[in-house]
Parts: sequence; C-alpha cells; structure tokens
Amino acid sequence: MFIVKVPGINGLGKTKGCEKAGNAVLSALKEVYSNEQGKIVDRGLLDLEEIHLDNSNVALSNELIYKNCFEIFEKKPKTIFLGGDHSISYSVCSAFLDFCKKDGKSPCLVVFDAHADLMAPMENPTHEEWLRALIEKGFPPENILIVGARNLERQERIFLDQHKLKLLSMNFLNEDLHDSCDTIMEFANGKELYVSIDIDVVDPAFAPATGYCEPGGLTSRQLLYIISRVAKMKNLRAVDIVEINPEKDYNNMTVKLGAKLLAELL
Repeated sequence: MFIVKVPGINGLGKTKGCEKAGNAVLSALKEVYSNEQGKIVDRGLLDLEEIHLDNSNVALSNELIYKNCFEIFEKKPKTIFLGGDHSISYSVCSAFLDFCKKDGKSPCLVVFDAHADLMAPMENPTHEEWLRALIEKGFPPENILIVGARNLERQERIFLDQHKLKLLSMNFLNEDLHDSCDTIMEFANGKELYVSIDIDVVDPAFAPATGYCEPGGLTSRQLLYIISRVAKMKNLRAVDIVEINPEKDYNNMTVKLGAKLLAELL
C-alpha cells in the first residue's frame, strides 16, 4: 500500500496543527496490531512518501500537490493521502480528475464530512470551499456523494440543490447502516473511486481533535464499519484522511481513530 503524507493547510489560521497529523497517525499505527478483518498490520511493509510543502506559499503548495499526485495516479493502483486539512483535497482531486479524463475513465468522489464545503471559493481554495472549487473546475457533480453532512449554510444548500449533488444525511445513515453502505457502494460502482474522509464526520465525543466540532455525527464504530466495507471495492483508487489536529486531541483519541481507519485500508 502506498501512503503519502500531504501536510498542507489553508484554513485561514483555523487548522494550524493539522500539518502534524500524518506523522502522528503513522506513529499511532504502531499500536494497531490488526484491523477489523483480523488482518495483521505490519507497519514495516508500508511504502511511505511525503510531499514536502511550504504552507506560507499556498499557490506553490497546490502546484506541488497536483504535480506529485498526477504522477502517483499514473503509477500506483491505490494510494492513501494523509493530510493536512481538507484544502489538500482540491489539488489531489484535481489531479485525480485530470488523470481519469486522460484515461477515459469516469471519476467518482465520496466525501465523508460534517460540512458540505461548498462556500464561494477563494483564489486558492481553503478547507471550507474546496469541493465547490473542484466542481467549478469540472468534476461531474452527478458523480459526487456527500455523506454525513449536518450543518450546511444557506448558500451551500442552494449550490447543492442547483447542481443536484447527492447527500446521505445522518438520519438516513442511522435508519440502516448496512443499507447505507449498500447505497454508497452502488453509487460508486463502475467508476474510479476516490474517498475523502474529514474526521469531523465523526461525533466530537469520539473525535474531538478537529477544527469544527459538529455534534450528532457518526460513532467511531459506524465509520470503521463503513470504511471496512468500502475498502473491499476493487475500483477504489484513492483515499484521503484529513482535518485531524493532534494539538487539540484528548488522550490521543482522534489520532488513534485515524490510525484505525488507515489500518482498514491497508
């Protein structure tokens, strides 16, 4: 499994600390001996790389992320990207989109997030509007599924409705988690799948170390179950795990959850 640390942050000062998440999650992985399927986790077998970034120069960081990720998609069958905040997903997914276009494939994006990230984008998209910027760049909105969003601003709701973006609400997920997984997998079937996991999709009782804690989210158990199923999909090409801030953690709970999610994907 190829794992790439992408310590980028562009959260207007609100996500400082997330650049340390990659190292923290990999360190916590040492204490995850097996995943939910019983597979032994051998950290020594991991293929690791880091995209070295200067977070004081966001434009240059975005260029470096895009260039490196496009090459990765051409060479690696499956990659896990460890952020960083959610702004990194704009450049990584832009590379994914262009890679799919080049190969004549249909890109699919499933985003686990408490927020829609559909605010009007800045010149260099932050963690609050990266998804809207990606859609405006050309990612097909009909191939995007947002899972777990539970606090949308008015302009985000309007944009979501106008572009007919699909949303699986927390109420839908809670009604039947098994059927919800089926829905996610059916949506992604037949496409090149990219999964983006913002840790704030999890209720802050289980993952407090993030910038925008939003009550009423998934339990850690629920997310682990979903990801363990999604990980079995043969068309899964890439996953990012973002918005973990070790500086805000309590008893290392959030970092450990990030490590367990990573273990499910190995």
